[in-house]
Amino acid sequence: MAVQIAYERDDERDALASPTHGATHRATQTSAWGAVLALTLCVATLIASEFMPLSLLTPIATDLRVTEGQAGQAIAVSGVFALLTSLAISGATRGIDRRRVLLALTVVMMVSGLMVALAPNAAVFMAGRALIGVVIGGFWSMSAATVMRLVPEADVPRALGMLNGGNALATTVAAPLGSFLGQYVGWRGAFFAVVPLALLTFGWLYASLPAMPSERGSGGGTVFRVLRRPQVPAGMAAVTVFFLGQFALYTYVRPFLETVTRVDVSTLSLILLVTGVAGLFGTWLIGLALRTRLYSLLITMPLAMAAIAVALTVLGGSAVAVGLLLAGWGLIATAAPVGWWTWVSKVLPDDAEAGGGLMVAVVQLAIALGATAGGVLYDASGYRSTFAISATALGVSALLAGLAWSTGRRNQVRVTDGGRRLEEVAPVGMPRNHEQRDAA
Repeated sequence: MAVQIAYERDDERDALASPTHGATHRATQTSAWGAVLALTLCVATLIASEFMPLSLLTPIATDLRVTEGQAGQAIAVSGVFALLTSLAISGATRGIDRRRVLLALTVVMMVSGLMVALAPNAAVFMAGRALIGVVIGGFWSMSAATVMRLVPEADVPRALGMLNGGNALATTVAAPLGSFLGQYVGWRGAFFAVVPLALLTFGWLYASLPAMPSERGSGGGTVFRVLRRPQVPAGMAAVTVFFLGQFALYTYVRPFLETVTRVDVSTLSLILLVTGVAGLFGTWLIGLALRTRLYSLLITMPLAMAAIAVALTVLGGSAVAVGLLLAGWGLIATAAPVGWWTWVSKVLPDDAEAGGGLMVAVVQLAIALGATAGGVLYDASGYRSTFAISATALGVSALLAGLAWSTGRRNQVRVTDGGRRLEEVAPVGMPRNHEQRDAA
């Protein structure tokens, strides 16, 4: 099978090299990258909508006549529905063209924005938030598989980096943008701003996405079927503890900066802005690095973040040192998801939707567990315990990534034909030896 695929790719390259096909190929690639940009806009709109309530809780609570704590459940509701959707969407939409599914999710995003902006009571508001969770879970579950079908294999990390760049940008600006818009057009106007962006996204996707017939992958069943693949259990465990460790620390960065580093509000905002900008740079940088390395990055990135967590406990009193360390944290933490989504595309090329669904589920669960565990430790014994558990989890993630790599080496595939070795497929994420060797 590997040799057959290699021959097919050679034939495709020969065809594309001819003058007749050159112009068509370039036009197709332009359209594909247009679709990637449209997906990036969709990501930014989704993430901004998800986190916008953080800066609007007080007016939302006052208008809907609920407590701020109850209004804050808007974040939890979207997270729960994102998790449930990520587990179910691959099976629920089997047989449906993926273009139609993505366009339908964009329509749901518009409906969610209208429901939230026009909500007469808390129940309708929460229902709208549940719908945005459905879109988040559905979109992210399909993102890697969609990108793999739009761009050449070598460009997948770059395209995934663009998507995560939109994620990083929206995460950075969502809260301040919500606060700014809320000041002038009210919280309802701030949420209504999602609707025209969703409409623009729908039009762009409609014009740029090609038909993408559903691929059934390796078979039916739930997304958990991918855990039967040799590298997947260790890889998913590494993802889980990575995000647990990341959010155990980063959720409590603001109180750390206020009580330990003792910065004023303007300095705090500057540090967080620098962290976000570093994250944007990180998503671009890792897109280049992943062209040659995968597992080496998946191992070293959590180790570097663990070292930063330890350094923060030692140098927490210095605003300059903390600012530099958090910039490094943002650079790596925002780039790391690109690495893991690339891992999904490499390990599960024939079942990336199921892998993406499971990835979204474990990430959502890990974020909740990390924030909860970090908060309990922060209240019980201070930031040092929280940062220590973060560093420990990140170290475990590096070990598990190494285990996934070694499992891939042990399960190295060899294609043979009558005693002649035709191709040796190296572990995912490592360079391949394309030379055919004669075993005779």
